[in-house]
Amino acid sequence: QVQLQESGGGSVQPGGSLMLSCAAPEINFAVYVVHWYRQAPGKEREWVSTSSRGGDRKYADSVKGRFIVGRDNAANTVFMRMNDLKPEDTAVYYCNARAIYNDNVYWGQGTQVTVSS
Repeated sequence: QVQLQESGGGSVQPGGSLMLSCAAPEINFAVYVVHWYRQAPGKEREWVSTSSRGGDRKYADSVKGRFIVGRDNAANTVFMRMNDLKPEDTAVYYCNARAIYNDNVYWGQGTQVTVSS
């Protein structure tokens, strides 16, 4: 079973920045659309961003202008740079990869992001 590997979470003060990474040693991200989701305590999991193979990037309104998603093709990694973090960004962040050519869908185990003063 393929599991994506997230890293980069942690605790920061409001206004701080973090960089999350999603690695996938067993698959090639070049043929996957990669999404980031997050789940705050007591809330449903929500979509945050999407990185498509062709370079298209999409963001939830709540993070637009603050988060930047990108790919490091050489490292087969997708990253999400999170700037100007707010307490409401506190959540477990999950990486999700969906294959372009079949129905394969994979998740990571999640990484905790805590924003507080």
